[in-house]
Amino acid sequence: MTEHRTPRRAADEITAPTGAVARPHTSTPAPGLSEPLSDPRSGFRMTDGDCHHSTPGAPRGAKAGHGPRLPAQSPGPAGPPGSSGTPSPSGSPGDAAAGRPRPSVDAPAGPALPAPGAHQDGSAPEPHPVPPHRPEERRPRPEVPAASPESERLRYVGAATRRIARGLDLDEIVLGLCRSVVPTFADAILVYLRDPLPVGDERPTEPFVLRLRRTDRITLDPTDASSPGAGPGTRLPLVPAPEVSGAAETTRVRSDGQLVEVLRGVRPLFADTPLVEAALDELVGTAMPTGRRAIVAPLRGRRRVTGTAVLLRRTDRPPFEADDLLVAAQLATHTALGVDKAVLYGREAYIADSLQRAMLPDSLPQPTGVRLSSRYLPAAETARVGGDWYDAIPLPGSRVALVVGDVMGHSMQSAAIMGQLRTTVQTLAGLDLPPQEVLYHLDEQAQRLGSDRMATCVYAVYDPIAHRLVVANAGHPPPVLLHGNGRAEVLRVPSGAPIGVGGVPFEAVELPAPAGATLLLYTDGLVESRTRDVWTGIEALRERLRAVGSIVCPPPLEPLCDEVLDILGPGDRDDDIALLAARFDGIAPSDVAYWFLEPHPQTAGRARRLVRRALHRWDLDELADGVELLVSEVVTNAVRYAGRPITLRLLRTDVLRCEVGDDAPQLPRMRHAQPQDESGRGLFLVNRLAQRWGATRLSAGKVVWFELALPART
Repeated sequence: MTEHRTPRRAADEITAPTGAVARPHTSTPAPGLSEPLSDPRSGFRMTDGDCHHSTPGAPRGAKAGHGPRLPAQSPGPAGPPGSSGTPSPSGSPGDAAAGRPRPSVDAPAGPALPAPGAHQDGSAPEPHPVPPHRPEERRPRPEVPAASPESERLRYVGAATRRIARGLDLDEIVLGLCRSVVPTFADAILVYLRDPLPVGDERPTEPFVLRLRRTDRITLDPTDASSPGAGPGTRLPLVPAPEVSGAAETTRVRSDGQLVEVLRGVRPLFADTPLVEAALDELVGTAMPTGRRAIVAPLRGRRRVTGTAVLLRRTDRPPFEADDLLVAAQLATHTALGVDKAVLYGREAYIADSLQRAMLPDSLPQPTGVRLSSRYLPAAETARVGGDWYDAIPLPGSRVALVVGDVMGHSMQSAAIMGQLRTTVQTLAGLDLPPQEVLYHLDEQAQRLGSDRMATCVYAVYDPIAHRLVVANAGHPPPVLLHGNGRAEVLRVPSGAPIGVGGVPFEAVELPAPAGATLLLYTDGLVESRTRDVWTGIEALRERLRAVGSIVCPPPLEPLCDEVLDILGPGDRDDDIALLAARFDGIAPSDVAYWFLEPHPQTAGRARRLVRRALHRWDLDELADGVELLVSEVVTNAVRYAGRPITLRLLRTDVLRCEVGDDAPQLPRMRHAQPQDESGRGLFLVNRLAQRWGATRLSAGKVVWFELALPART
C-alpha cells in the first residue's frame, strides 16, 4: 500500500539531509529574576525570561515545536507496486496523490514510465483517506540536552545588565543590581557609593567618602520569619545577617591605604590576598568572609571610580570560580555606567525644575482690593520645563496687572524664552502702559528674539477703586468670570493674533468687575487635549465653575483652584497648565478721598487741611500730624516741577496710603543734605517716618506714594 502524507507548508517543516533525521528545536523560556530555576545553594542559575537559546545539535533554521520530517528520497525509476515515488518538480502534490499524468518538460524520447504509485497497467490507484490526527499516536520528542554553563552564564549576564540598565533613578539602578545578584549569583551584597557623587566633569574632593547605599541578602533558613510578612525565599534587610552584621555606614578612603589601591585597579578581585583582605576590612569595618567567598568589584564610570560592590557567599554554597570574576566585572561596569547616567539625569531634572521655578513667581503679591491664588502643573514628570507662566504685578493707584502666557514648546529653550517675555511684561507694566500697548511691545520683543518665537498671552488690569477690568488678548483662551451670584461667564474679548506674528494691532476692552466676582486666567493645557477641542474644554470649565458657585458663592480661592483642575481626565495632561485666580474685593468709595490741586505756592497748605479733614472723618486724628508733614513735603516737590494740576489721593485699607501724582517724568531721589543746605530733606523725612514709600513712572508723569500703619483698635 502506498503511504500518503498530508502536504505541509514549507515553513512548518524541517529539511534534513538524506539519510538523516533532523532534531526538533525547542525553546523553553526561563522565568523572571525573581523565580530561580534551581536552588540558590547549587551554583549558577538562569533568571532571564527574555532570552532564548538554541539547542545544541539542532539544524540551523529549525523552528521550535515541530516534529521531525522523513528523509527525502533520491529520484530514480519507479519501484514495484506499493512503493512510494518522488514527485517531479513540475507536478503538484495533488497530482501525485490522484495519479494524474503530469506534462513533461523537454523529456527525452523513450518508454514512458508509470506514474509514481500507479499499477503496472497504468490505472490509477484507489485513493485512501488520510487517518485523523491523534495526539496519542505522535512520536515522543527527543530530550533536549541541558545548556552548557557558559551559555547559562551569558544568559544571566544579559538578563542582569538589562535589569540594571532599565532604571533612570539612582535607587532603581542599585536595586536592580541587588535583585540581579541575590540570590542568583551571591548570598549577600553591599553597595558603596561616593558621597557626594561627582557630576559630569567636576573634580571630586580628595580623600573621598564611601557611603553604604543599599544591601541585600537571602535568608539563612527558607522558613525564616524574623520579620513581619516574611516567607520562604523572602529577602530581608541586611542588618540581621550574621555574615555582614556591623557593616560600616560610611568609610573615608585613605590615600595611603589598601582600599584605594584596590579601587584604582578597577578589576574585581577575590578576597584571597592580604591586599584585598585589608581593603575589605577597611571598607566594611568588620569581619567578612575571605578567600573565594568574597569578591570586591570597584564601580568605575566613564572617568572615575564611583563606588564598589562586595559580593558574598556562605559556606554552604560552592565558592566563586575564576569565571565569576568576569561576571562581576560586567555587572560592576553596567552599574557604574548606570550610576553616571542617573546622576546626570538627576542633575538635568534639577536644573530644569529650578529653571522653571525661577521663571515663575515664588509667591504672589497681595495688593489692595484683590486676593490671588495660582497653580502650575507640568505636562509630565519627565518634562518639567515648559513655556507657561503667570504673574501679578502691582501698579500705581492700587491697581494690579494679571498676566498669563504660553510659549510654544516644552524644552529648555521654551523656558528661556518664557523668562525673557515675562521680564519684558514686568518692565512694560512698570511703565503703566495700556494693556494693548503692552502686548504690542511684547510682540516686538518676541520678533527680536527670533522669527519662530511664538506665544499667546492675556493681559488684564484691575482697578479696585473704579471696579473695572481692562483686558487685551493675544491668541489666548478667553478668561472666565464667576459672578457673586454663581453665574459663570466667558468674557467676550477679541482673540487677537499670537505674540511673534508681527504687524497686527491689539485691542483692549473694558468690563465691569463687581466686588465678590472671581476671574480665572489659564493656559490651553487646562481646556484642550487630544480628546477634546479648546471650546469644549472652555464650556466644561464654565460648567464646573457654575456648579461650584451654586454650592457656595463666592467659593474660597484655594479649593476653587483644585476644583478647576478636576476637570482634567486621565488622558488630558498633554500640555503644561498655568492657572491664576483673582477674587475682586474692591475698595469702598467711603474709604477713598481724591482731590485735584492747582500747582501754586498755597497748594501745600490746602493739601494739609484736606488731609486733616479726611482723617477726622475716618477717626484717625492721631495720624494727622505725621501725615500732614509728609503730604506737605511731597506736594511741595510736585508743585515745583508740575505744569498741570496735581492729584492727591488717600486710601484707607489695612494701611493708610497717600498718593501724589504730577506730569513731570523725573523720579525723585533721596539726598543727604549738609547742615548748610536749605533743601534736600523732604524725602529723607518720608523715608524715616513712613512704613513704605516709592515712586512710579506713568505714561504721562509719575506718582509718589507712602504708607503708614493704622493705629491698633481695641
